[in-house]
Amino acid sequence: MLIGLALASAFLAGYQTAGEKAYDWVHQLAFAGTVAFTVYVVLDIEYPRLGFVRLDAFDQVLVNVRQGMK
Repeated sequence: MLIGLALASAFLAGYQTAGEKAYDWVHQLAFAGTVAFTVYVVLDIEYPRLGFVRLDAFDQVLVNVRQGMK
């Protein structure tokens, strides 16, 4: 759904700017960067043990609690 939404919004943005004679690179790059960053952050949060967001400290707390239960 997220990638489909990103593609649909990119299509609509491109369709809207297709009729204009002046092509504004700044807005196009800002839009592409914002969409790419949003997709990256959402996917990074979805898989917290693989990306930039890490939960190693929280995992260690769970291991300690489990060892304390034995």
